[in-house]
Amino acid sequence: MNREALDQWIARLFERDRRAAAKLISWVEDDIEREYIMRSILKQTKQQMVVGITGPPGAGKSSLVEALTKLYRSNNERVGIVAVDPSSPYSGGAILGDRIRMQAHGTDRDVFIRSLGTRGHLGGVTRSTLDILRILEGGGFRRLLLETVGVGQSELEIMQMADTVVVVLNPGTGDGIQAIKAGIMEVADIFVINKSDLPGSERMKNDIEMMLNLSCDGKTWRPPVVLTSVINSTGLETLFEKIEAHQVHLLKSGQRDERRKERLRLEVWRQWEDKILAEFERVWEATREKLENYDQADPYEVAQMLWKERFKGG
Repeated sequence: MNREALDQWIARLFERDRRAAAKLISWVEDDIEREYIMRSILKQTKQQMVVGITGPPGAGKSSLVEALTKLYRSNNERVGIVAVDPSSPYSGGAILGDRIRMQAHGTDRDVFIRSLGTRGHLGGVTRSTLDILRILEGGGFRRLLLETVGVGQSELEIMQMADTVVVVLNPGTGDGIQAIKAGIMEVADIFVINKSDLPGSERMKNDIEMMLNLSCDGKTWRPPVVLTSVINSTGLETLFEKIEAHQVHLLKSGQRDERRKERLRLEVWRQWEDKILAEFERVWEATREKLENYDQADPYEVAQMLWKERFKGG
């Protein structure tokens, strides 16, 4: 693609052109001039705080994102939302239902909603997620919300992408202790028990508080447990306040810088990963025909041979 034309689209992004944001996101997702686009945008962005919303399917994550967006818009803040849905392992497609659930903001020019498929990535997010958040920031969206597929051992990447991680649970899906088995205690900066109008909310809150008593000793931030109900519009202001309080804590404690260092490590590794994979495919293509017996081949020996050949004994 013509770099001069790209520069024009990037300039339009900084002028808050929504079409430019959509175009650039699509190109980055499709790996078209990705490095050039992102390096141009990163020079002029400050990396605004990202709020990650995660939790099991059906917990009400999208409804909560919509409610938070209303609160931000009431303060005249522009909101960028990235919502990730699982892709089918068969067709590769995704339903991307969040735009349907967030129709209330569909005509608001100061809210940008981008739904993404995981495209086989197991981290609860996509490989392009961080880049897309930065593009939205470049487009003038100062409140950045990231909603992920679900939570579990394979979705812990959200810790590296979001500054404040909100884990959404609801009663009736097992006791609060089940959260620990899914690895949630390590992820959450804030717990939300959504649909708190249903029976069992207080018990779940008490279970989580009990486990926090055991796991938060000596830590500078104890995750609050907030009861919310989008239907009854309860607890939403409290959640808003807890998110703000956590972000103030990150700045005062220096933990924001630590999280940014880890995020940079993740992004650099991804660049390496792409380059290493491309190099492996090149080396493998040149080597595979030389292998005489695939059934008897020792993958450890072949891997070591290729590594030494490529990196000269490294």
